[in-house]
Amino acid sequence: MSVTKRRQPYGFWPSMISARRMAQRARLEEVQFAGDGLVWLESRGKQGQLVYQPKDGARRELLFEHSARGGVGYGGGEFAAGERCLFFVHQGRQIMRYDFETGVVRAVTPAWGWFSAPMPSPDGRWLAFVHEDGDQAGLGLVESNGGWLIRLDGRADFYMQPVWSPDGKALAWVEWDNPNMPWDATRLALARLGGEPPQTAEKMIIAGGQEEGVFTQPCFSPDGKRLAYLAAQGEWDELMLFDLESGERQVIYSTQGYHLSTPAWVQGQRTLAWLPDGKRLLVIRNRAGLAELCEVEIESGAVRVIPAAPYTWLRQLSVHPRSGEIALLASSPRLAERILRWDGARWNEIACTDAWLLPEEWFAEPQAVEWKLPDGEAVYGWFYPPQNPQAEGEGLPPLIVHVHGGPTSAVVLDFPREAAYFTSRGYGWLEVNHRGSSGYGRAYQQALNGNWGEADVVDTVGGARFLAQQGWVDENRMAVMGGSAGGYTVLNCLVRYPGVFKAGVALYPVADLIALARETHRFERYYTDRLIAPFPQAAALYRKRSPLYQASQIRDALAIFQGEEDKAVPPSQNKALVEQLRSLGVPHLFRLYPGEGHGFRAPETIEDFYQQTERFLQDYMLFG
Repeated sequence: MSVTKRRQPYGFWPSMISARRMAQRARLEEVQFAGDGLVWLESRGKQGQLVYQPKDGARRELLFEHSARGGVGYGGGEFAAGERCLFFVHQGRQIMRYDFETGVVRAVTPAWGWFSAPMPSPDGRWLAFVHEDGDQAGLGLVESNGGWLIRLDGRADFYMQPVWSPDGKALAWVEWDNPNMPWDATRLALARLGGEPPQTAEKMIIAGGQEEGVFTQPCFSPDGKRLAYLAAQGEWDELMLFDLESGERQVIYSTQGYHLSTPAWVQGQRTLAWLPDGKRLLVIRNRAGLAELCEVEIESGAVRVIPAAPYTWLRQLSVHPRSGEIALLASSPRLAERILRWDGARWNEIACTDAWLLPEEWFAEPQAVEWKLPDGEAVYGWFYPPQNPQAEGEGLPPLIVHVHGGPTSAVVLDFPREAAYFTSRGYGWLEVNHRGSSGYGRAYQQALNGNWGEADVVDTVGGARFLAQQGWVDENRMAVMGGSAGGYTVLNCLVRYPGVFKAGVALYPVADLIALARETHRFERYYTDRLIAPFPQAAALYRKRSPLYQASQIRDALAIFQGEEDKAVPPSQNKALVEQLRSLGVPHLFRLYPGEGHGFRAPETIEDFYQQTERFLQDYMLFG
């Protein structure tokens, strides 16, 4: 049945995607096999809820007085599931054990420091984990029923991805040191364990070093004789095998045009897994935001794509150790994220976020776009046109240019909740994958080094102007929006290109690079050394590229949203910026949310953000 569309002004279309729907959504974060069933993590506001689905039974929620949240860095690595129990990190501070049969939850570690990535040994007696306490990081061990914490290694600055060998006599992990980030240079370590309790008897570095490349996700073969891992030593990625007996390294799959992982902003990312026969590996490859699941034969190197249409983004791969069944999280621009289970013949949908079961015609189909820099190099993005089955506009639509965070990150072809909120109201939406974004080769990702605050700004403004030149959007009604590093780009766009955008919306933006270098959390303490230049030697350059010190050049309306407990970008930066905006008479909005950090979780915060932003854009972009 066709619906007659009503002609209404852009930006004022009635939408089923309300601010409350945005606030009440649950996010699927992780999925793992637990025996023949599945356990997954749903992020519900500030609550991290674990859900258990037996293969032939009713699903049940597992946590009532606890919240599963990884505590190291930006989180991740919240739980590990086994046959009879699972281990999870409660609010980042303590590892707990949940028994499936009894439903009993008990502490395994004291509430001391920050924990992530619990990993039980094959015999279930021991639990490895990543731990941080102040300025110290380490790889630890504890009895699975609870006990004293044992430090296995503490010589590196950062750790992630601990994994046991099948016989429980070895442990592999990824480590790295300052000033690197995990996508700059890491080491793949292997430790032979011995004694009672187990201690590191011998440690060796399998691959990596300061500038030798990035090595991620070690994965022991089912027979324990080989270690698979992912390497990024050139422009793209390689799937590698290390023979534990001979020490031989072998390239199994050299992608030539694909990445096999994404930047490790959080713990516990999984794109690689062995199948039970030990003859094949599964890997999720991606390029320019599109992901595919591939099966790689060890002997021949043959690669077979396992069809997953209509889904375009896949993550958190899990394989049943006996049956070889596959579970993962999947989404597309028109299908909200869901849990899929592959039985060898077909995908079965296990769970979805109910709040987003809307007809597909409410969601715009993205168009890949690219524009040229003066030197001829391309910049990439995705354009979402206005989309609403009940309304249409007249003339050219307004545009919101969105800049992702990181900045070493990317916009991929997953489910675009934020874009849908605005496109369903009659806005065009451009996602900018500026230089420095992942998914387009390592040279493109590294092109922002030394150029942050300049290249990202040029690319963002260039994307907006490109769409206007194509006649797709109204050049007199454009806004720019972004959070964290994306918010930093927003501020610099208003500083350096006044008048291009009628308004800017910045969520917890970096305003003062000097304060950032001094005060940010330990994970990113030296991040700007590579993105800008070493600090404090380059303090003058930090000041020049800091929007706080160039605020007098801002003319266009600016909305800033900030969490009161933000440790990555302390609120003092944006309080100082707002004071300058006030003294300069620049139209602005400032919302400081109690209890929120670097990213908003509380439903009331998220609802208020969308309501305030929509009104702000109407006032200063549509009416202004």
